[in-house]
Amino acid sequence: MKVLFILLVLCTGNLMAQNRADIIIRNGKIIDGTGNPWYYGDVAIRAHTIVATGNLNTWSADNIIDATGLIIAPGFIDVHTHIEDDEVKNPTANNFIRDGVTTVITGNCGSSHVNTGAYLAFIDSLRLSVNTATFIGHNDVREAVMGKANRPPTSQELDKMIALVNKAMQEGAVGFSTGLIYTPGSYASTDEIIALAKVAAAYNGVYATHMRNESDSVTYAIHEALRIAKAAGIPLQISHFKIGGQQNWGRSRQTIEMVKKARTDGLDVTIDQYPYTASSTALNTLLPDWILAGNDSVVKQRLRQPAVVKEATGYMLKKLAARKMHHFSYAVVAFYKADTTLNGKSIEAINLLWKRKHTAAAEATTIIDMVIGGGASMVFHGMSEDDVKCIMQYPFNMPASDASIRVMNEGAPHPRGYGTNARILGRYVREQKIITLEEAIRRMTSLPAQKFHLTDRGLLRPGFAADIVLFDADAVTDLSTFQQPHQYSAGFKYVIVNGKITLNNGIHTGVRNGMALYNKPR
Repeated sequence: MKVLFILLVLCTGNLMAQNRADIIIRNGKIIDGTGNPWYYGDVAIRAHTIVATGNLNTWSADNIIDATGLIIAPGFIDVHTHIEDDEVKNPTANNFIRDGVTTVITGNCGSSHVNTGAYLAFIDSLRLSVNTATFIGHNDVREAVMGKANRPPTSQELDKMIALVNKAMQEGAVGFSTGLIYTPGSYASTDEIIALAKVAAAYNGVYATHMRNESDSVTYAIHEALRIAKAAGIPLQISHFKIGGQQNWGRSRQTIEMVKKARTDGLDVTIDQYPYTASSTALNTLLPDWILAGNDSVVKQRLRQPAVVKEATGYMLKKLAARKMHHFSYAVVAFYKADTTLNGKSIEAINLLWKRKHTAAAEATTIIDMVIGGGASMVFHGMSEDDVKCIMQYPFNMPASDASIRVMNEGAPHPRGYGTNARILGRYVREQKIITLEEAIRRMTSLPAQKFHLTDRGLLRPGFAADIVLFDADAVTDLSTFQQPHQYSAGFKYVIVNGKITLNNGIHTGVRNGMALYNKPR
């Protein structure tokens, strides 16, 4: 009898030890990331890992989070960001954390650090509040080998680019990205891109593209992206899928059908989207590509030549007319380093402020002068809400901010950098019911984790990394607007990154427990 008592005590002690966690989240609605319906349950975390889910009444922990009335979901994965060079400015990445994001993928649109190994080592040493993975960007690879030359590469130059992409993939890049409206990527042929994408394919990478055109020639650009992916044998991610320009409103049904058919035909193609009717990119994208060839001094010298100014002006006016507009009122400055008082003003308003004629031609001159003055980051209004909703209904579509780490009150940036996920959960799920809550969470979590081979993230399952977000589905709201962008989202209560509480009852704790995430080749 004494022996049995001792065995019982030992078994009970072992069970108690096994059923002890560092953190237990209790009484929440669990949406596990699969797309399955929510259920009431608990989540236990030990160190940086989820160790149990479900009814955990027999479990104990020093730290108990009461999730009554809250959704418990995997941390969101933002597949399209541009955090390079802003990491040190704000390593707590508040704008992402307070929008439920625990992992970002950077290096998009062909822009990245060429030395992927050094960049990921820097991320690990800096310790952001979010996890970080990166693409290797075509524009920077091409510029490292060829500068901004507007010509095809020689065979030796192509070999050098292939070597750089190969090295980056070996060092952990999750894929290869292009930005084909930006120089020097816009000078590249389809065959050049195929050759480089094949290198990423050999390492289980993904090809992510900011296509050559997202407005009048969008169908041509989609065909090119599909051709590249098929020829290279690589999964395709079409970045910030959209339809630009009033003249193209309604074409989203056509472009989505192209993606659907490609998937039906066996191509692994997915898309991402920010839930807004305005885009954001550089002011110089309004100019013809050939003008931007070469270094900054060459471009500025070129733009001072009357013949070039005349051709650039004609080009911009033709594009404006295609939009069925008489002024560049749709183009709003996000940040102009040369004169920050212009932040938040449209090109039309700036032109009037500079006491120039109220004509589109004068506004084109203002654009050229601002490019000569150092250029600006811009917000471009010109998409249809109906197209946004149509694209959002496509099931293989991931939310993405297309943003960097925000610094509070710096510039007048696009609100997507603060409120992308909250906007989808509040406006399009709760209010307009465009998609269900479970479906939205799937697209923010397991879908991107699967696409980018983040094999231990994106689901609430034992053994997975403890990246978790708790939010109030009835209160989650994007507060950031185009007029007042520097506002954090509401409704997110707790965010846990690799087992550490980073957002506690809506307040950032200052914890920086993110890590670099490396590609896992086959």
